[in-house]
Amino acid sequence: MDIEKTLAALTLPEKAALVSGKHNWYTATIDRLGLPTLMMTDGPSGLRKQDQSAGANDLNNSVKAITYPAAALSASTWNQPLMHQLGEHLGAEARAEQVSLLLGPGVNLKRSPLGGRNFEYLSEDPLVAGKLGSAYVQGVQSQHVGVSVKHFAANNRENQRFTASSDMSQRTLRELYLRTFETIVKTAHPATLMTSYNRINGVLNSQNRRLLRSILRDEWGFHGTVMSDWGAVADHAAALRAGLDLEMPGKGQASVDEIIQAVENGELDEGTLDKAVRHMLHLLRDWPAAQEPGTYDHHAHHEFARKLADDGIILLKNDHHELPLTPKTAGKVVIIGELAEKPRYQGAGSSHVNPSELVTPLEALTASGLTADYYPGYHLNEDETSDDLVQQALTAAKDADHVIVFAGYPASAESEGFDKNSLMLPENQTDLIGSLAKVNPHTTIVLQNGSAVEMPWINTVPAVVETYLAGEAVGEATWDVLTGKVNPSGHLTETFPIRLTDTPMAPTFGQDPHHEDYAEGIFMGYRYYDTHEMHVLFPFGHGLSYTTFEYTDLNVTSDAKGAQVTFNVTNTGDVAGQAVPQLYVANHASHVPMPTKELRAFTKVAVAPGETKPVTLSLNRRDFSWWCEKDHRWRADSGDYEVMLGESSRDMRLQTKLTMDFQNRPSQVSPETYLTTIVKDPELLAVFKQTVIKPLANGDQSGNPFVATDENGEVAALQNRMFLNMPLRAVVALGTPQSLIHDFIQTANQNGRLQELSEHLLEPHLFP
Repeated sequence: MDIEKTLAALTLPEKAALVSGKHNWYTATIDRLGLPTLMMTDGPSGLRKQDQSAGANDLNNSVKAITYPAAALSASTWNQPLMHQLGEHLGAEARAEQVSLLLGPGVNLKRSPLGGRNFEYLSEDPLVAGKLGSAYVQGVQSQHVGVSVKHFAANNRENQRFTASSDMSQRTLRELYLRTFETIVKTAHPATLMTSYNRINGVLNSQNRRLLRSILRDEWGFHGTVMSDWGAVADHAAALRAGLDLEMPGKGQASVDEIIQAVENGELDEGTLDKAVRHMLHLLRDWPAAQEPGTYDHHAHHEFARKLADDGIILLKNDHHELPLTPKTAGKVVIIGELAEKPRYQGAGSSHVNPSELVTPLEALTASGLTADYYPGYHLNEDETSDDLVQQALTAAKDADHVIVFAGYPASAESEGFDKNSLMLPENQTDLIGSLAKVNPHTTIVLQNGSAVEMPWINTVPAVVETYLAGEAVGEATWDVLTGKVNPSGHLTETFPIRLTDTPMAPTFGQDPHHEDYAEGIFMGYRYYDTHEMHVLFPFGHGLSYTTFEYTDLNVTSDAKGAQVTFNVTNTGDVAGQAVPQLYVANHASHVPMPTKELRAFTKVAVAPGETKPVTLSLNRRDFSWWCEKDHRWRADSGDYEVMLGESSRDMRLQTKLTMDFQNRPSQVSPETYLTTIVKDPELLAVFKQTVIKPLANGDQSGNPFVATDENGEVAALQNRMFLNMPLRAVVALGTPQSLIHDFIQTANQNGRLQELSEHLLEPHLFP
């Protein structure tokens, strides 16, 4: 397709049609010019191609497809190659169904554990979400199917999601909530981005010119198409002016008419409309559907869903080696919990998939090699305790060698469209777990949930396994881990707090229907808990294994562009396993509020028993940077950092100090420059002594504090914290001639210094 020739041939009504969705899942067809329709479908964790006979709002009536683990579990793999493979499988399935665009992945951060959409988002950390999201996008698009990365941006709550404003500082927005999208745009080049419903600092995202043009296109260089979430456009003409290309799902002829009218009355310039149409033409040209329907091996794809779940399931607790349960040693096993028979294996809402081959934990029991009796214990869709069910479960548990309890939420409790109001399991399940733990000390809890839960019973049970929403192979994958067929290697990508009240946004989350105040700023998730040294239930990055790993020989080399970190990982146990080394950096160089540490690199390493593997992780300048609002740029400060290697944000195995010299351009000295800045820079101090101190000492300035010296002959004022906490203009107020300060500033700024000076927000502990 010749884009410019086609654009020139389009009439105004045809242009208006192209920027408006059709029939809920399609773009417009322009038969006159041979422009085909393009079909899109939901698909973060499985293809939800709606059945032709289904209504527009029927979320459950779709073609049979593979239900992969929800993002909460797939992200817990910390496995970029595996996420690429997930993308490949989804892309192949979409291609077979003649779908051009897969609406995913969802990559917003898990700011609060109450977020209703947390199950389909990847992490509370932008690095994890960015790296894993990029691998997913590259995998899908390798199969000639485009994606729509969503929801752009700061979509962290569902209540009043169409109108609420996410209010935060620019530093918070850049360092956390935009960073994931930036990584994916620059690394994976997605076909489209989908704007979210919410506002940012009062401006609706679908009409946010700064977000869609200044940042996304001008700064990040995004060349794809920007579409809206379904029903997210309030003013179509304003959205097009701001940088939106496609309104979905469109309002039929009304959408076309409003664009025509906006152009004709001067509300919308046709050149602006042409920009959106041009992006749509590129989309139609670059992501055509397959000419004919295809096929794929459903069972083989099911087996990959099992592999993905195997890799993500997290062993949260395993006291006294309670797990694994092998057929030879398990003895009498009792399974309790309706979720074993009717599992929660996917989230509710637009990500709902019609499974191809659902295998429940009860159905998978026989193939696991174990035998067990089953008791429901509770009714999943009720909160009240059933005395009969509880009594049956307790009686069976008393005589068992091991009790496996399946616990979690009903589908009605976790879905897009609304937020949760509690992190507690249903009351009947919480009470049942407490009672079972009293009658049998060998009680293992298997969780099926979309996000973090409170566990008041945690100290009474020896083992807890987090399966999140594990997809259609939930049964097979659960027993793979419980029996040791698979050594668990999943690690949390979110923090589990002890109580909801421990979260930084607990008092305010969802309280204001119009505004969500991000008062915690950059101190979200582990950045908050670790900086405040708070106890948590399970820390970010946590995950146990049936083996143990040792980390040795940490070595760091650096230059002005970044650092390279090398170390060895040794499997010190007797079974093969996968380690997840996590590299954190503590910033001691910058004079702004900083978290105790931030994740800056990670990998996943398969290691055989007794084997040692070398690992190299790289850090670039951006990994040492923070967003400077004053200068509107990323800033990396020369100075001291600490590199820490661990298996969670609370489990550091090795650490070392690192001094970085980024060879920054020198900051200008001004009357606002503090004396402590001058004293800390040897070159500046020498100039200050030559141009200010020496003339003062030679003149009649006996009362000036910069004349007096201590017993070592050093200027006393330059050793005094009170004087050091003064800018140069205050030195003038103390009696130092303005001409001397002027000479110092001129001389200092003429010298070619390499160290970038920090002149603002000086902390008391930084004084000599």
